[in-house]
Amino acid sequence: MIKPLSDRVLVKMKESEETTKSGIILASSAKEKPQIAEVIEVGPGKKVDGKIEEMSVKKGDKVVVSKYAGTEVKYEGEEYIILREEDILAIVE
Repeated sequence: MIKPLSDRVLVKMKESEETTKSGIILASSAKEKPQIAEVIEVGPGKKVDGKIEEMSVKKGDKVVVSKYAGTEVKYEGEEYIILREEDILAIVE
């Protein structure tokens, strides 16, 4: 498994909807890049003044991420994104 370092978070993007709420089926080129992801692993936190700052997100959280943030990684056939905690915009509850 991939274990992020510092204030980095490993996320897996959720699949985007193929059909709109009104029932219109979207072509793959018309779909927007999804911004909702699931947190898979969380680093220990950023070191500030010799102390580790606690992370705001935890494994299993659903989050909204910046559209083009992070680095895409393929591991054991699965696609993930590693990004900094600051690239996470919100937690979906």
